[in-house]
Amino acid sequence: MRMLARRLLLPCLTTLALTATACSSPAHTGSTGEPKHPAASASTTAGDGRLDVAAAPEGSAAPTAVARARAGGNKPEKSSLKVASYDKASGRAVISATPQEHTGSPNPVAVAVDDVIASAPAPGAPDGLLAKVTEVVGKTDRGTEVKTAPTTLASVLKEDKADGAVPVDPASVTVEPLMKGVTFSWAKGQGLRSGPKGAELPLGSLRLDVNAAVDTAEGAPASAGASVSGFVQLAPKVEFAYDGTPGGGAGPHSAFLGMSGDWSSQWELKGRAAASTGAPKRIPFATLRSAPVIQVGPVPVVVNLSLTCYVQVEADGRVTLDVRQDVKGDFRVGGAYAAGKGWTPVSTSAVKSSPVKAAVTATGRVKGALGAEASVGLYGAVGVSADFAPYLRGEADAKAAASTDGKASASGAWALYGGFDLSGQLHLQLSLFGTPVFERRIPLGSLNREWPLAGGSVAR
Repeated sequence: MRMLARRLLLPCLTTLALTATACSSPAHTGSTGEPKHPAASASTTAGDGRLDVAAAPEGSAAPTAVARARAGGNKPEKSSLKVASYDKASGRAVISATPQEHTGSPNPVAVAVDDVIASAPAPGAPDGLLAKVTEVVGKTDRGTEVKTAPTTLASVLKEDKADGAVPVDPASVTVEPLMKGVTFSWAKGQGLRSGPKGAELPLGSLRLDVNAAVDTAEGAPASAGASVSGFVQLAPKVEFAYDGTPGGGAGPHSAFLGMSGDWSSQWELKGRAAASTGAPKRIPFATLRSAPVIQVGPVPVVVNLSLTCYVQVEADGRVTLDVRQDVKGDFRVGGAYAAGKGWTPVSTSAVKSSPVKAAVTATGRVKGALGAEASVGLYGAVGVSADFAPYLRGEADAKAAASTDGKASASGAWALYGGFDLSGQLHLQLSLFGTPVFERRIPLGSLNREWPLAGGSVAR
């Protein structure tokens, strides 16, 4: 559902918030100037004046509770309703009681104009639903039919506060391979593991292995066939923060939405890649998707994630490489809002790499990356997109043929560099928090780091 970006002041608010399964919520600490995640507990606690940030129980224990924020009250109260169906084209929804609440047919469900529905994924609303009731149509054999219009999180959370980081359950991730030779593995709690490498992974991690051919330079010998192989290992988290305006104003005092996590990979680039024409050749090899539900008190906030992993090669068709490297580090991207300042981008990363094997032959240059295009949003609307690409770059002169094992067959100079690029942008849909609409997408800015891996001068 496309969310209309606008502020709402509701004179008489009732919130219907329906929960769904999700994953656990450990602590995380933000950087200076951004919302802080509590360091000592798995979620914020009601005792400190904040709504809990936790995950709904899984399986049969998952509740289908509804939250109600009654007139004059600031805290949602639990009830037991659900969205039985939703039609995106007309905005009509049917609200019904959970089975244990049934007392007859049709269900006697009390729903009023200006009620706000905050629902986890439901029939007709695979990305969840955040809307207010504009008209009560009447009773049906499934419940109460209503007409709805889009609304914002500010109309639900009002002056509440919440702050937390939720790891993405690797078992909830769906994978779409985009080429042959891609395998997916994951590991989570209770000894649950999947895939050929699942037994080797830390809990909470997921891994993609790939072996992809790259176009070989024209005239290169068969022994110089180009390819990229290796793996990407991730432990992603969703970060969410909301600090409502005192008195329940139309928008929050501050907010944050982003993605962070640990990244590690080992990959090999070998052969003589074809010369690049125009933009570097990017080869996507898999897309991962997940829709974790962050439970903010009784209010389910549906987060949609997408991650497309790719290899990218930029070369002049002359240099032959045989390089394998380890990459380890972390990343954090997102958008932070502060009243009076608006939305500002957040992008940080600390990545290091080391060569396991490195050999450069002949003259020329080449750059290879194994990266990911990521997006994070709410209720199906993208809020932040980012491109994170650890890379390796090599160059050599016409006489060089050297490697890190000390062997050399010519004279000249060669060098290998590791690095990463991080870029992205904030999207209009971040106004779903109830903040003012910005007129254009805001770039995260380009973050680049590079460091020498190996190289030098050699003689016959």
